[in-house]
Amino acid sequence: MSDKGMTIHLKIWRQARGARDGKFVDYTVNDVQNEMSFLEMLDILNEDLVRKGEEAIEFDNDCREGICGTCGMVVSGVAHGAHAGTTTCEIRMRSYRDGDTITVEPFRASTFPIIKDLVVDRSAFDRIQAKGGYVSTNVGSAPDGNALVIPKADADNAMDAASCIGCGACVAACPNGSASLFVSAKISQFSWLPQGDAERTRRALLMVDQMDSEGFGDCSNHGECEAVCPKEISIQNIARMRREFVKAACKG
Repeated sequence: MSDKGMTIHLKIWRQARGARDGKFVDYTVNDVQNEMSFLEMLDILNEDLVRKGEEAIEFDNDCREGICGTCGMVVSGVAHGAHAGTTTCEIRMRSYRDGDTITVEPFRASTFPIIKDLVVDRSAFDRIQAKGGYVSTNVGSAPDGNALVIPKADADNAMDAASCIGCGACVAACPNGSASLFVSAKISQFSWLPQGDAERTRRALLMVDQMDSEGFGDCSNHGECEAVCPKEISIQNIARMRREFVKAACKG
C-alpha cells in the first residue's frame, strides 16, 4: 500500500425517498487511511459526490462512539459488520486491505421500512417501548442508595439487559425478523429489580402484544440476534421474557 492510503470499492444500496425499489451502485474511495472509521470513509465518499454535483448517500449516525446505535447498517452481509460487540461506527478501516470490495445495505426487515438509501424507520421500537419499557410509579425524591438492598447478581443482570441500545441489528439478523432480543432486554432490566414490580404484569403483556401487532416474527432460537448485538445482550433474556409473559397471562 502506498503512502496515499488504500483504495476501497463499495457497492452501496441506493433508494430514493418514498420509492419501492432500489439498487446497488458501485463507488470507489481513494486515499483511505487505516485510522479512519467506517463512517469517516463514507463521509469522504459523500464529499466527493457533492463536489461532483451528485446526491450524497443518506445514512444514520449520531454519537459515533458506539453508544446510540443509530449507525446500524449491513456491512458485507452482517448487521453492524463482522466485528463482534461493535457498532458500525466503531469499525476501523485497518480491518480492510487495499482494493477490497465492501457491500453496504440497510437493515432488511419489513418492520423497518427503508426511508432512503441506508436509513430505515425503526419507530416500531419506540411504540413497543412506550407500552411499558419504563417505571412510572411516583416514588418521590431519590432514596438513599443503600436503602433498598439488591443482590449484586440481580443488579448485574439488570445492568446487562439495560445496555441494549435498540439499534435493531437483532431484527435485521434474525431469519424471522424477530424483535424478541430487544423486547426481552427491556422487560428483563426491570424484572430483576424491585422497582419494576408495580407494573410487572402490565409491562410483559403490553410490550409483547405490541411487538406482535407491529408484525415482528417469532423467535425460533437461531441465536443470530445475540451474534450481531453490539452490546452482546444474551438470549437468556428471551427465556426470561417468556416466563414473565406466561405468569402475567395466568394472572390476567
